[in-house]
Amino acid sequence: MRAVLDTPYQDARADGLSFALGLPPLEALAVLPVERGGLTVELRLLGASHQVIAGPLSETVACLPGDGAGPLPGSAATTLPGWSYDFTATTAVHAGDAEFGRAVDAVCARLADRGDALTGAFPGSRHAVTALALDGTETDDERAGLGWRTWHAYPQTREIVMTRSRLVRPT
Repeated sequence: MRAVLDTPYQDARADGLSFALGLPPLEALAVLPVERGGLTVELRLLGASHQVIAGPLSETVACLPGDGAGPLPGSAATTLPGWSYDFTATTAVHAGDAEFGRAVDAVCARLADRGDALTGAFPGSRHAVTALALDGTETDDERAGLGWRTWHAYPQTREIVMTRSRLVRPT
């Protein structure tokens, strides 16, 4: 699902992103609920980036000063009752506007026709985009899990922050 947003994005640089687990649902500009693996997963676009609510977990990556969030880590892991959670984040800095634009366009094209993906286009630049997509359900012997990825594109700095998260039922 592509959402054309009329609210300017509130985060302008990758280094302004924070990471928090366990926050309540924040005011969202667009929400896509998806049933996967027996869970309802909410992919949520915020004016300050994203929030995913999946079963026992709430993951927020956004500009959240003062909300108990820490800086965006390269990786994080935790356990919840009946689940384990892993998170990774990387930032790609593109040398020029054309290269950056092609990278953002490629993400948007990959997600365009998916019912388990939400892309938000903010005003001001067609490359001011936040996108979220489920990786799907996988079964590996007795382990069942759910994964998702996100992309946060910053035209001013030609940065794309990419996150990958995984929620797994331990054996």
